[in-house]
Amino acid sequence: MNKTIFLVGARAAGKTTMGKMLANKLSYSFIDTDHHLLETTQRTVAEIVEKEGWEGFRARESQVLVDTTKSNRVIATGGGMVLAQQNRDFMKQHGIVFFLSAPASTLAARLMKDPNVAQRPSLTGLSIADEMEKVLADRLPLYHDAAHHIIDVNQDENLILTQMLELLHSN
Repeated sequence: MNKTIFLVGARAAGKTTMGKMLANKLSYSFIDTDHHLLETTQRTVAEIVEKEGWEGFRARESQVLVDTTKSNRVIATGGGMVLAQQNRDFMKQHGIVFFLSAPASTLAARLMKDPNVAQRPSLTGLSIADEMEKVLADRLPLYHDAAHHIIDVNQDENLILTQMLELLHSN
């Protein structure tokens, strides 16, 4: 099974955590697109947005997606990667896409434990809970459009990993 596996979902859905676990289990390499962007530009998402606006950041994000796509790799994408139709199409054509799905309340609770505010500017200026509700409502159809499989991440990590592996082996 020489595939690229893409993980999409909102902030705090567990894309990095689950991505590393899955990559480890499959002996794949792991890439986090936001982290890759930080390493290659030496700037945080917040700094890129400040200098180039969200449009500039999204363009860079799309380029990182193309640059990092290789077989035998698990890629955790930024929460907004699905905003561009070209990114959703690219992921569907070049690999298997898992949407890590959780209710906004779960995501907000996770973010409040570790908001990582410097890493990610607020998208709406709302409270974390209200922002998660709004962003999730806006992006849900896009996550569904991008995904081959939807995984409920509101459960134990080992159960999530088992489900992902079973789905991969049934493909």
